[in-house]
Amino acid sequence: MGRHRDRHDDEDGRAARRRSGGRRRRGRGGAIAALAAAVAIVLGLGATGWYLFDTRDGCGGEAIALSVAVSPELAPAMDDIATAFNSAEHTVDGRCVTAEVAAMDSANVTYGITGAGPTMGDTDSDVWIPDSSLWPNLVGEDAGAAGLTDTGTSVATSPLVLAQPADGGAAEEDRPSWEALVPTSAPTGAPTSEVRLVDPIRSSSGMATLALISGAIGDEEEGRPQLVAALQALQQGVTPDKEAAFAALGEDAGSGYLVCSEQAAWRHNADHPDAPARVGYPEGGTYTLDYPYLVRTTDPVETRAAELLREALTRDAAQRTLTDNGFRTADGAADADVLTEEAGFRAEAPAALPTPSTRSVQQLAQAWNQLKLDTRLLTIVDISGSMLEPVPGTEMNRMQVTTAAATEGLDMFPEDSELGLWQFSVRINNDLDYRELLPVRELTADAEGGTHKDAIAAALAGMEPRPDGDTGLYDTYLAAFREMSRSYKSDRINAILMLTDGNNDDPDSIDIDELISTIEQESSVERPIPVFTIAFGPDIDPAPLQRIAEATGGEAYTTEDPTEIGDIFLRAFAQRLDTPEEGDGG
Repeated sequence: MGRHRDRHDDEDGRAARRRSGGRRRRGRGGAIAALAAAVAIVLGLGATGWYLFDTRDGCGGEAIALSVAVSPELAPAMDDIATAFNSAEHTVDGRCVTAEVAAMDSANVTYGITGAGPTMGDTDSDVWIPDSSLWPNLVGEDAGAAGLTDTGTSVATSPLVLAQPADGGAAEEDRPSWEALVPTSAPTGAPTSEVRLVDPIRSSSGMATLALISGAIGDEEEGRPQLVAALQALQQGVTPDKEAAFAALGEDAGSGYLVCSEQAAWRHNADHPDAPARVGYPEGGTYTLDYPYLVRTTDPVETRAAELLREALTRDAAQRTLTDNGFRTADGAADADVLTEEAGFRAEAPAALPTPSTRSVQQLAQAWNQLKLDTRLLTIVDISGSMLEPVPGTEMNRMQVTTAAATEGLDMFPEDSELGLWQFSVRINNDLDYRELLPVRELTADAEGGTHKDAIAAALAGMEPRPDGDTGLYDTYLAAFREMSRSYKSDRINAILMLTDGNNDDPDSIDIDELISTIEQESSVERPIPVFTIAFGPDIDPAPLQRIAEATGGEAYTTEDPTEIGDIFLRAFAQRLDTPEEGDGG
């Protein structure tokens, strides 16, 4: 191998001389050349396990076209490297190897191999250089080896950073840790830093962000509400690609962060010198994109050709091309004239955190998709007389605390969620115990004086308890269940949220056994409508509420402190993270 590399040191000059003097003729020396090739095979196998051939004898016959799929940001540098590689006329069995580079989204190639997601265009290639080992790890999990050989070579690296507009970003010492980057508790109405990231289902930087934040929170059961809060906060700032993410970042007033790679930030600054970003490094280390060199072909000739390209990529000339394009080398070295201190880059690579496990990536992708799935929620609020009871430690009654928490909970829903609002007591709507205040509609839908979300907030703020009102719980449950069944939408999660401080005390209503029986008869596994109940007060009987939850695949929460409603909202959302094996089906 040492001689092999040494002979390549002058490859540009040798190639130029061959081009000026024409190709060598083959004659009596053919037998000697064949013997030399055989020796090279044996020596190559003994040294590396690869067949390596001298590349100085010119080309004959049809060229070996090596298709190379690379992560799009790597394509400009790889085009230059491939041009130099092809000019050097590397050969296998006397045939020239030509590398043909194509930019392919790493997720697109992954899903093309595994069939686990949508793809666009042809994703086949002989060599694949994704931006992260996350993707081949998923391939190995979902599709076995799938003809994929990891050569152990990292073509380049690029750590994840936090980018902000250069004219309004935080000071370097104010950069947060991954755990502190996003809210991990119920919304309080206080402003928070907005975090931008590229859709993690198709982006290594986005998925690594989820994994890093999840790892900082911890994967214990009690940490799931915090994870829900973090994922919901991140979903507010998700974008389809890096260009859209930087565009959205430029609209922020200095409080937002964009999680991206160093190279992405460098490229943005090179393309937008009038609106540059400044980068910072999170406390405690970061994840690093590692650009692994993977061989997909199983053809022996193409495999040997792929090894020649891999070896060329480790040379100084190719590495200089990569660092000139904003990457670091495999060992973290950077060009200080490219990744400049002025833009916030550091000469020394940050501490590298381990690659997230395939299992955690799959679980986070599932959680992300489940929380992203649009919601249809009917919220029902108790207006019985007991809601006038004061809440200890506050200057508000139960109704005021409940509606304030419900209003803050509105911010937990994406704008395209559909919400509706009812109130209930006993016989408040002729003989009915419930009254619709607002139908289930998309939050952004037009309403008088604003949006549907504004109308819900106003209706909550205007709710008043009936001083002599009782609690008509069971008839209201059934009516709500039937309404959501009638208007069911299969592309959304359809659910009911009941907020109450009492037990059913309507003597004319159905009883709990009849309610459960009716729900079981009218429910469908294919059209689930989980019922979530948040009940507060010292006299709550949780047993019937839990029976309703079990019958619908929902959950019942009880507390003596209605100020805990916000955190209970998060626990209810965390229920959506259960897999079918873990949960009860809702």
